[in-house]
Amino acid sequence: MEIREILSPDCTVCTIQGSSKKRILEVISQIAAQYLPEIDQNTILMSLMNREKMGSTGIGNGIAIPHGRLEGLDKVTSVLLTCSPSIEFDSIDNKPVDIFFAILVPEEQAQGHLQTLATIATKLNDKDVVKSLRRATDSQMLFETITS
Repeated sequence: MEIREILSPDCTVCTIQGSSKKRILEVISQIAAQYLPEIDQNTILMSLMNREKMGSTGIGNGIAIPHGRLEGLDKVTSVLLTCSPSIEFDSIDNKPVDIFFAILVPEEQAQGHLQTLATIATKLNDKDVVKSLRRATDSQMLFETITS
């Protein structure tokens, strides 16, 4: 799977102001709802928040991969954003987060969901990619970095 298959430039946003975990999830939901007009923004937010209640999706090193399953979604959709300053996100290493790669999957695609998570985690495990994401000064540069 290529990241370009699940992420569009419209869903990539560089350096937003983030004040809290809930606010970041609200911003992700707003961006996704604009891209997915058939799905209500609150439905997206509730899916992401329900997943966070099961345990933080902050994987460490300033990165989080919030994700949720959505009824009515026909294909995996992602939102990538960076925030400044970084925010507390209950990450496994207790460090604040500034890179968020959110994944929304159709409710019935459990197996594909795991493969998508693995692909993204592998990409975000590359220290050079992460450094480049943090150096990105605009949304286009952020998109090109993650999809190259």
